[in-house]
Amino acid sequence: MATIIGFLSGIIGGMGIGGGIILIPMLTILLDVEQKIAQSTNLICYLPLALACLPIHIKHKNIDLSVTKKVVPFGIIGALLGSYLAVHLSPVILRKLFAALLFVMGVKEIFNLKWSGGQR
Repeated sequence: MATIIGFLSGIIGGMGIGGGIILIPMLTILLDVEQKIAQSTNLICYLPLALACLPIHIKHKNIDLSVTKKVVPFGIIGALLGSYLAVHLSPVILRKLFAALLFVMGVKEIFNLKWSGGQR
């Protein structure tokens, strides 16, 4: 089962969608992994997956370095804050926050809501 979950999260992650959308729920639901462990496992899985995908996306010019330079520093700060919060929040609260995030993203996609000036 873990092999299939890893494969599916790799496909989704390779598309740039985020393998955690598959990995975290599958680890918690199918393998009964605690939310904090599932989210931390997602982080460690993300690194090799991102490194494997990066050359392909660079080759196809799918990376805008001007945006990347603006996003990465603040992403690092947010990641540090988020990891601190994750460690200190109860697994129940963490799970509910993750579920709410997935729900909001799903509703946004279903109704094709636009949150930015970007094109679809």
